[in-house]
Amino acid sequence: MRKIFPLATSIVVVGVLLGLSIGCSKRPSDDTITKDIQTRVAADPDTKDSNVTVASKDGKVTLTGTAGTTAAQQKLEQIARQGPGIAGVDNQITVPPIVVPSGTDLVVTTSQALGSKTSQTGQTFLANVAQPVTVGGRQAIPKESAVSGTVVIAKVKGKIKGEGQLSLTLRSITVRGQTYQIQTTNLDSTVKGKGKRTAVTTGGGAAGGALIGGIAGGGKGAGIGALLGAGAGFAGGMFTGNKQIELPAESTLTFSLSTPLTLPPPSQ
Repeated sequence: MRKIFPLATSIVVVGVLLGLSIGCSKRPSDDTITKDIQTRVAADPDTKDSNVTVASKDGKVTLTGTAGTTAAQQKLEQIARQGPGIAGVDNQITVPPIVVPSGTDLVVTTSQALGSKTSQTGQTFLANVAQPVTVGGRQAIPKESAVSGTVVIAKVKGKIKGEGQLSLTLRSITVRGQTYQIQTTNLDSTVKGKGKRTAVTTGGGAAGGALIGGIAGGGKGAGIGALLGAGAGFAGGMFTGNKQIELPAESTLTFSLSTPLTLPPPSQ
């Protein structure tokens, strides 16, 4: 009877080893695991644009590369964990910040009227982004993001001689609840003598110009605008006779970033 127990123990051990062997034989190969994850990543609309490398060793998957959003980063790991034969997932995927390059146009709509006579040098003005900004397919600055600017120069035009001048620049922008300091070109407009007008962009702006939708006298948000060519600044307003430079509320202006703006990646 004493010899039966060792024999029984041997049978149990052999059974366990046999079970483990069968279990291991059913696990997909690392190559199969890798290809399966790559296929599902490419087919998923949330992850197909990600730059990801998949590697598997003994069923443990390692993900490296970049994703456009934190949501995509998390979705990639979820896809990897759903595959058969997965022993674990090491998610090393990073989500790089968004860098809005210098020279990018910021089209904004002013919240208040501005003018060479009614505004003061150093005065702060508010505006909202009129057109969203995207970088590399990712939305960097959503429409309606709040913007703050400064009246650099506000100079009243004399009745007989002298010149009226209005110069504006942007100082900050709020994106997804976070405020960032920015530097942009100055938009300058000058009226001389009997209404002779000059309009320029200063501060090293790129080609483009400023679009003002809403000319003084045309009513709030009149939508009357003129796009000036390369190096241009303001367009619109009343510049005839002894009129001052006037920009009604809801005027649309285009500034250019003078320096890059770095933003955290969006969550979605």
